[in-house]
Amino acid sequence: MAKTKVLITVTTYPLPSRSYDELVCTAGVLENGKWIRIYPVPLQFLTGLRKDGKIETFKYNWIELELEKRTDDFRPESHSPVNYDFKDITTHGKIGTADNWAERKMFCTTDVYTNLTKLITASKAPNNVSLATFKPTKIIGFEIKEEENREWKDEWKEIRKQGDLFDAEKNPEIQIPKLPYKFYYHFRDDEGTESRLMIEDWEIGALYWNCLRGAEGNEKIALEKVREKYEHEFFKEKEIYLFLGTTREWHMRRAKNPFVIIGVFYPKKETQTKLF
Repeated sequence: MAKTKVLITVTTYPLPSRSYDELVCTAGVLENGKWIRIYPVPLQFLTGLRKDGKIETFKYNWIELELEKRTDDFRPESHSPVNYDFKDITTHGKIGTADNWAERKMFCTTDVYTNLTKLITASKAPNNVSLATFKPTKIIGFEIKEEENREWKDEWKEIRKQGDLFDAEKNPEIQIPKLPYKFYYHFRDDEGTESRLMIEDWEIGALYWNCLRGAEGNEKIALEKVREKYEHEFFKEKEIYLFLGTTREWHMRRAKNPFVIIGVFYPKKETQTKLF
């Protein structure tokens, strides 16, 4: 079987699911800019690979591995690894941020939606689009909401017994703690339609925990740091694109809007220069 070359662009924060192999959504784009979803994936896709004693993350790395279309998932982008141990994986290096993310843009912004109604229509049968790059016309605000329950439910423990997604010698509740807060973006599309979607990117979760450590456990300070980046810095300095994706459960139920934010793409805003 021929290998598939994928630029990894998305890894979501683990969330309990009735199907353990959807705890983590890993997605990327092919060389033609088309989206692809890969699951199940091992925890090393979150923590990266150790190389010469250092952690090398998969995000924005080209990888090659054998994939096959999932027959139990109607979403056309969904594939699973042929070899779950990932011993067949080949890495081809990371795309950097030179020239204001020029090479990343070449692959990640080849097909950009600006109208949410059109995207939701595309998510319906027969197309069933479940991954997309979306460019808001305006981001209205960034919201932080505290979770009612700060601990994983018993369902998480049952899910843990179903497979080897996590290191069997470690407790996943300790290894991947539940985020005590939810993060949202409010935005408008090109018709002025307003939406509020949750950000489920691994990056924002990791940022919170890093800020919490830096703040010596002070959650208020940690949240201020997260807001400083995702609201103040991004709104002022960045050109924001949203990577949107569906969960199989809500897409199958044909929810009014089955999408969540699974990644944020944020090159610097381009400044126009006058030609004389």
